[in-house]
Amino acid sequence: MDLMNIGKIIQFHRKQAGLSQKELADLAGIGKTAVFDLEKGKSNFRIETLLKICSILNIELDFQSPIIKHWSKNES
Repeated sequence: MDLMNIGKIIQFHRKQAGLSQKELADLAGIGKTAVFDLEKGKSNFRIETLLKICSILNIELDFQSPIIKHWSKNES
């Protein structure tokens, strides 16, 4: 998944929640520019910021690693 897709997901959920960028930023305790930048796919953001936004919008992050999956199968 690329950053533009993450931004589109955030924007979709924000709009579905009926929130402006400013309202989402206020709820997450971050600046409005951070929301704008994420929605536009900019790459300079803190993971903490992304986690705050996802928490407010009930978006679940799922990190997957094929290397770990392969490793954990071999460890069993």
